Amino acid sequence: MELLQLQYFLTVARLEHVTEAARSLHVTQSSLSKTIQRLEEDLGAPLFDRVGRRLRLNEHGSRFLLRAERALLELEEGKREIRDWTQAEYGTLKLAVTNASTLPGILSEFRKQWPMIHFHVQMVTTQEMLAALRRGEADFCLSSFPVQDDEIQCQTLFLDPILVAVPKNHRLAGRRSVALAELQDEWFVGVKRGYATRDLVDAVCHEAGFEPAYVYEGDEPARLVTFVEAGIGIAFIPCTGRSLHEQVHYLRIEDQRLAREITLLWHKSRYISRAAQHFRRVVEAYFADVTGNAVLSFCQADSPPDCSC
Repeated sequence: MELLQLQYFLTVARLEHVTEAARSLHVTQSSLSKTIQRLEEDLGAPLFDRVGRRLRLNEHGSRFLLRAERALLELEEGKREIRDWTQAEYGTLKLAVTNASTLPGILSEFRKQWPMIHFHVQMVTTQEMLAALRRGEADFCLSSFPVQDDEIQCQTLFLDPILVAVPKNHRLAGRRSVALAELQDEWFVGVKRGYATRDLVDAVCHEAGFEPAYVYEGDEPARLVTFVEAGIGIAFIPCTGRSLHEQVHYLRIEDQRLAREITLLWHKSRYISRAAQHFRRVVEAYFADVTGNAVLSFCQADSPPDCSC
């Protein structure tokens, strides 16, 4: 059995199509098919069922896939560890996030401290985030909620209160706080289902006896305040996601301790590079500063100052 066979097998298993897999691997279809055939001969069992032009993993293939992924991941982890110890100051960092409101500040500080470390960040849904961790495609995930999983380590960084953003000419704009029940007849703008903050808010509103009526659902949380300012709808905005738009007013929610739990996630069995360890220390220091920041203290106080600041 050859390493190349395993790599080709994983690509075909992921794409379920020989033509697409060959294009992805930059090889001919005949070469790819022969490689998969030799692997099946080595194993003594077929790995795929042919369904028209597509391939589907059969029971043998599904079982072997788990082993093959684990084997190649271990080899990749070994390569990363060697590179890490020979080129520590030139490391790489892969991040997946479900919220990006605190990311600019974190990455800015990280780049100041470690300018030679390259990083790549992708905004994902909750399920995509967990899949990235399990596949080794992310060193850390910055999440809006905690995760309970035998394979995932979860560190709570900050409890981020969720506010209600309304335009300055709104009926509630002269107040500091509002009860959830007062919002049941409002139009809302928000992110799509699958993002942790949206799912949390919907669940709490459901418990309060209503379902928010969304007139806009997107995948860019930072744009929501613009829609609020334009009078399209009101929005639930995490405290760390507030912006200084002059025509937007923020209110605390009276009858709920509604807050998202910002957490740092990583896979327990994966190698944590020195670049990743540096990032973790920067994140911990960042949220230690945020917790004591006077700008955020009003969100957690019983009698906050004017939220429009």
